[in-house]
Amino acid sequence: MKVILSADHAGTTIRNEVKKVLEEMNIEYEDTGCSCEASVDYPDYALPAAERVASGEFDRGILICGTGIGMSISANKVKGIRCALVHDVFSAKATREHNDANILAMGERVIGAGLAREITKAFLETEFEGGRHERRVGKITTYEEK
Repeated sequence: MKVILSADHAGTTIRNEVKKVLEEMNIEYEDTGCSCEASVDYPDYALPAAERVASGEFDRGILICGTGIGMSISANKVKGIRCALVHDVFSAKATREHNDANILAMGERVIGAGLAREITKAFLETEFEGGRHERRVGKITTYEEK
């Protein structure tokens, strides 16, 4: 599995925790997030990362900003992306099992580093169930093709 990781200025602390998780899990990743504390624009980080997941260059993505909202809205504008804004472990598992989400968004101002680590593990370890969920995800894909 290859993961692209990105964050704006408001997500750098959790991004560093996620990097540790990826290294512990021996998952190949690329960090494309900002390395500054000055305010930057989240679409400048979310959109290129989402495009790289949509192209197949990366299997999954993890995006972090202050709330996760801006990153998730931006990423979901890219055809083929199913980005889920998650702030609990149950939702991290459910979005993989039921929605086949390929990008996880989190908000550093909403959750702490420990919970972000647990959410990341759940998102990366959980597989898509398929079945009735595949039909539902297929309807999203069909709509995107219009």
